Amino acid sequence: MAKRTNGSDARGDSPSQLIDARIDELGDWRGEMLARIRALVTEADPDVVEEWKWRGVPVWSHAGMICTGETYKNAVKVTFAKGASLDDPAGLFNSGLDGNTRRAIDFHEGDTVDETAFQALVHAAVALNIS
Repeated sequence: MAKRTNGSDARGDSPSQLIDARIDELGDWRGEMLARIRALVTEADPDVVEEWKWRGVPVWSHAGMICTGETYKNAVKVTFAKGASLDDPAGLFNSGLDGNTRRAIDFHEGDTVDETAFQALVHAAVALNIS
């Protein structure tokens, strides 16, 4: 289970509770995808910290931001804060490729997650944050 941080909302809900609520309120493939991404991040790094920023964006951190999980009408976007500095041999990054810092993976309905490659990105992001 991910560690909880400050960043509670006005009701006092923790970031983890707010992420749970977002997954539930989506109630469709986007909620399922966000839940899968969350599980992969927390499996890859048991010391990950969940945060809730920018009025409703799940954030996973360890010695700095690892990635965010934004939901849109037609996509779940996972943005790696320092993605441009990460090796991506599986070619998961498909968005934000022109940026100098961030890289993202846009997941659409019916997409599958290359779990091994995704978790390798999480491990690399944590290692970069710690270095």
